[in-house]
Amino acid sequence: MYLKNTIKLIAIILLFTLPGFKCGIDSGSAARPTVSSIFSEKDFNDIFPMRDKFYSYAAFIKACNQMSAIKVKVEKRSVSIYKITRTDSQTGITKVVRQDDEWEETWAKAKPYSTVDISYVDFCTEKDAATNKKELAAFLAHIAHETRHGENGKYNDGLMYTHELNTALPYYAENDTYPPVKGKNYYGRGPLQLSYNGNYGYASDCIFGDKTILLNNPDLVTTDAVVAFKTAIYFWMTPQTFKPSAHNVMVGNWKPNADDIAKGRVPGFGMTINIVNGAVECNKGEDVFSMTDRIGYYRYFLKKLAVTDDNCQCSCGKMQPYE
Repeated sequence: MYLKNTIKLIAIILLFTLPGFKCGIDSGSAARPTVSSIFSEKDFNDIFPMRDKFYSYAAFIKACNQMSAIKVKVEKRSVSIYKITRTDSQTGITKVVRQDDEWEETWAKAKPYSTVDISYVDFCTEKDAATNKKELAAFLAHIAHETRHGENGKYNDGLMYTHELNTALPYYAENDTYPPVKGKNYYGRGPLQLSYNGNYGYASDCIFGDKTILLNNPDLVTTDAVVAFKTAIYFWMTPQTFKPSAHNVMVGNWKPNADDIAKGRVPGFGMTINIVNGAVECNKGEDVFSMTDRIGYYRYFLKKLAVTDDNCQCSCGKMQPYE
């Protein structure tokens, strides 16, 4: 009996060590990179030497890690009737966080249907190392420009502001789904200057699964650095109405349709400018300071991250913005 058991044990050991044996995760497959694996605290400190102490590397990485647990499915009938389903892998909860009143109406069901799945874990980690770094350089360029306060052309002055300077503007917009809360203002806050009640509510649905958190307390974006970075990751990864996500543009997932091509929209860094602030900066020629400043940051950060973008379509000077 002892000999038979010993033989069985040896057989089991051999089975587990045979080439090609799989149990759950394929040990031969490459592990997904993390943002921290391609962007160190030293890199962060080097790129943002003048930053406000509110913004820390630890907060950025914590935001990346927590957002990586979230998936969102956005379904639309026509362009304005939404159903949003959020899944949190940490809690195991899948929940419909938004379903517009018209969603189940017969006339709405006859409208064109579209859907998009957003996995926030893909932020700067979906593709090969060079593509991931290019995406990261693009993201950092935008947050640096949006929060800069220093000398032009130095590119060392990003993440200096936690909110826009003019806080007197309320940034209200009529929105039945995400109505403004009395007494709250929705001016630009955080690394990508989240603005307007509609954007605060949508971001809150995706990040927290509850629209009221940021609608009721927009100042959370300036008092909690992790939340601040989460709003920037949300905006970067989430398509907005007719616009693709900046993420999909930078990693090559977005392909322009005939209308895009006719309006000069092509994949590249310039398209991300169109997404972030196209109405102000795009289709106005090559001498718009804010556009060229973003491009300057992007090229500077590419060098800092030791990656190139040789075929960069960096400008949006001839791209028509989205309406």
